[in-house]
Amino acid sequence: MTGAPEPGPEGGATPPPGPRPQGPDGPPGYPPAAGGTAGPAALLPLLRQVLEALAAGAARRGGPIPAGPPAAVAEQVREALAAAPGPDALARLVELLAYGSADPADPACAAHLHCPPLAVAVAADLAVDALNPSQDSWDQAPAATALETALLAELAALAGYDPARSAGVFTSGGTESNLMGLLLAREAVLGAGVALDGLPSGVRPRILASEAAHFSVQRAAAVLGLGERAVRAVPVDRALRMDPAALAAELAATVREGGRPIAVVATAGTTDTGAVDPLPEAAELAARYGAWLHVDAAYGGGALLSDRLAPLLTGIAAADSLSLDWHKLGWQPVPAGVFLVRRAETYAPLARRAVYLNPADDEEAGYPSLLGRSLRTTRRPDAFKLAVTLRTLGREGLGRMVDACHDLARAAAEAVRAEPALELATEPQLTTVVFRYRPRTDAPAASDRLNGELRRALLRSGRAVIGRTELPGTGPGRVRLKLTLLNPRTTPAQVARILAETAREGRRLEESDGPSGRG
Repeated sequence: MTGAPEPGPEGGATPPPGPRPQGPDGPPGYPPAAGGTAGPAALLPLLRQVLEALAAGAARRGGPIPAGPPAAVAEQVREALAAAPGPDALARLVELLAYGSADPADPACAAHLHCPPLAVAVAADLAVDALNPSQDSWDQAPAATALETALLAELAALAGYDPARSAGVFTSGGTESNLMGLLLAREAVLGAGVALDGLPSGVRPRILASEAAHFSVQRAAAVLGLGERAVRAVPVDRALRMDPAALAAELAATVREGGRPIAVVATAGTTDTGAVDPLPEAAELAARYGAWLHVDAAYGGGALLSDRLAPLLTGIAAADSLSLDWHKLGWQPVPAGVFLVRRAETYAPLARRAVYLNPADDEEAGYPSLLGRSLRTTRRPDAFKLAVTLRTLGREGLGRMVDACHDLARAAAEAVRAEPALELATEPQLTTVVFRYRPRTDAPAASDRLNGELRRALLRSGRAVIGRTELPGTGPGRVRLKLTLLNPRTTPAQVARILAETAREGRRLEESDGPSGRG
């Protein structure tokens, strides 16, 4: 048979004593691969091109985002893609990408949960890209399979779970993790494999989440066949946290109306304000009504790294399932999401057997498989970069970065209070500061238009990338601006300059024609 080992002295097949010499990558004319013993040499000159182009693009941008309207960037992309193929394509397109990016490493880029990834994590991710493992079977990712399993046990312990009894997987982020949590909630409460149209008459599954919960909760309900109307919005308090009394009332009303509470979704770090719901109260109420508790800690889970902020997440260990995103307060390249369940047996509905990936006899022989942990089949080992980061910096090192961003948020709140033209919406709990420009004529609709135009004016100028959100409720007057501060290298003085620039731009807009709605 072609490629079989040569017979040994006794006629048996004898494997070679060590790694076989690496042959050429292929016939002349084929580009080199990134892996194998020849891969690093092929990558080195290309990496130099990439690094030089990244620097050139950032210098050409000269700020947090390219100045000008979206159409200007789109035109440059069209021109670049229309160029003839050639060896300069890598450098040209990388420079364009760097120029046309919103750079979270710039202090004035602070709109979203969009962190500047650590250089060590990016370097680790390069190794993953070069080797290209896939974690749907052991024989595609031997070391990565073992590494993800061990790292998930560490993360489970960090969250207060028993590593020996929990289970989990790395995901693309909070949206996927929330879907998995609600899928397992549906199966656990309604029964594994129960068709929704087979439920007793009048039983209507319901999910309860706060008014400030992530939109992926509604999306997950739709994907799971429950419908977005299955999600009941629970009112929030003045700090925009789920109100426990309102949750109790909504649960009682759900049952009274013939609904079946299958899940309570508590948020530990809302996207808009960083608010942390009262987790112990949510756990107690979920248990009282026989509902699954899923905690969306995609943002706030980073507080587990900080001795100062970890108490905000007291009660998280009572969650039946949990979302964490280390590409937020963990400084990892996207994606680095994690989904965990407190009890491994509740993971059973996701178990799958594919004879070409995880045959039973392989597993019995000691070859483990992660196929049944994920909604995806092909899946890269995103655990590797986090493992490298934790072994480089430790929890303490990452915790100092979390604390630095929290300090920055508190300093930003003080700067907002010190500026008469700005108004703070709520005290920051994590690293998000929500505020607005307060126009002289403070009619709600005019304030909304002005703040929307103010954000776009800063974007068009390339001076700053600040966020926009709306507070819960209805009607005008809810539009707010926000800074999501995830760069520990940013200084309070730099944040103060962003806020001062925001106030100046607001005054300029008021003194000109006012908010135009353009942009």
